[in-house]
Amino acid sequence: MLKYYLSQIDTISRKISLSISKTDCIFLYGALGSGKTTFVRSLIHQLQKKNRIKKTEVLSPTFSLLHEYNIKNYKVMHYDLYRLKKSKDLEKLDIFKENDKLITIIEWPEIIKKTIANRLEITFYYQEEEESRKLKIKGYGKWKKFKLNAI
Repeated sequence: MLKYYLSQIDTISRKISLSISKTDCIFLYGALGSGKTTFVRSLIHQLQKKNRIKKTEVLSPTFSLLHEYNIKNYKVMHYDLYRLKKSKDLEKLDIFKENDKLITIIEWPEIIKKTIANRLEITFYYQEEEESRKLKIKGYGKWKKFKLNAI
């Protein structure tokens, strides 16, 4: 598990943005307020910067379930499944449609039953009494050997 400060989230997202590509999927786990949306905002801004696109506002899609971001020749689909209770509710969202021009980021992916080949799972931990943050990263497919060593 990697200990970090909120001010280091841009460094973390930059390292991930250097390896991410179309068709990849990131699952984000963690309690409310643990840093999931802050990470997504930073990652999308890193991708926009890398592609010389003006930064856009990145909000949590808790109520809309999805926010879409155009990054040159691909899209980033940012889902928040917090309000969904059953996996059959996912069918309506069409999250896993075949498309080679999408990066998919999912907060609260616990109800997903489908296995995604190239995915990065990040779990955020926040310990209020210590005011410390930690994250655990596990990769599958092309992400299997991805490591965030020292930040």
